[in-house]
Amino acid sequence: MNKKLIKRYATLGILFFLPVIFLLMLFPAKHHYNPLDVVHENIVDLDHFTSEDNQDIVLKDHITVLGFLGKEPISNTIAASNLKELVYDKFKGFKKFQVVLLLPHGTQEDLNLLKKEIKSYEDLKYWHFLFGEEEDIKNVYHSLKSRSPLGADLSTHDVFIIDKDLKQRGRLDDRSDKEKEKKKPAYPLYAYNCIEVAELKNKMSADDLRVLFQEYREKRKGNFDSSTRRSNDLKQTNEQ
Repeated sequence: MNKKLIKRYATLGILFFLPVIFLLMLFPAKHHYNPLDVVHENIVDLDHFTSEDNQDIVLKDHITVLGFLGKEPISNTIAASNLKELVYDKFKGFKKFQVVLLLPHGTQEDLNLLKKEIKSYEDLKYWHFLFGEEEDIKNVYHSLKSRSPLGADLSTHDVFIIDKDLKQRGRLDDRSDKEKEKKKPAYPLYAYNCIEVAELKNKMSADDLRVLFQEYREKRKGNFDSSTRRSNDLKQTNEQ
């Protein structure tokens, strides 16, 4: 066999085996998967709320982005638009994903103005507006871990991630790498501000929701490790 053939077969062999070796190196890594932190549990479900089309919308068994539009929904147009463009449009159609926004009864007319602002040619099939009594809205909010009180008008720019088991997800340690290097005290992220585009885009959309969907994919495959980032982070925090 001449040198040209030997060189050709050697090149083909390298091109074939390098991707296989790379995949084999990655394979064990998935068993060290860390889920998104559980920051609170026993979130109140939405049994006392009604939707525009009388659907039964609940948090249980869904991955939900939950928000509060308040008594004047149109005043939250920017927050709602950011949520739609940066989160909803990326995850709509994912299995069991939904965006749920709560409002008090009597805000339907104002809500129609908001919908005209945020609704493009696409439908809002996985986006639900639910109406309830003021006390029921407050009860849901008070069951959440939050960084600020609900506004007097029952609104907030924050949205919350709720998993299929009515657990609130977020970050127990939201420090940047530089802050960790400087050994700054750990601080949590319970909710995501829809006015802060960077927080919504880079933390919630690009990272945290994707991590949560990956967790459920691993569970379906039977590859989910019961050890969680929550317990690891708590341990690290206690050691600092």
